[in-house]
Amino acid sequence: MKELATLLLKSLSSTPDNVVVEEKIEQNKIYLSTKVDAADKGKVIGKDGCIIKAIRTVLTAAASNQNKKVTLKLED
Repeated sequence: MKELATLLLKSLSSTPDNVVVEEKIEQNKIYLSTKVDAADKGKVIGKDGCIIKAIRTVLTAAASNQNKKVTLKLED
């Protein structure tokens, strides 16, 4: 999941080197904490949060194939 989230976030970012994704796995749950450059936060969140919701949907679909649940959090 970490690789997929990193790929999606780096493709949206104008400074892909500043994208950091941390992964924590507990039983069948995956917690992803992401940090992006301050200038790219608007691109990642999108209007009314539609882009970040779409990323979460893709990650949820990928995790369901492995019978896992995923949570994506965008850090400040």
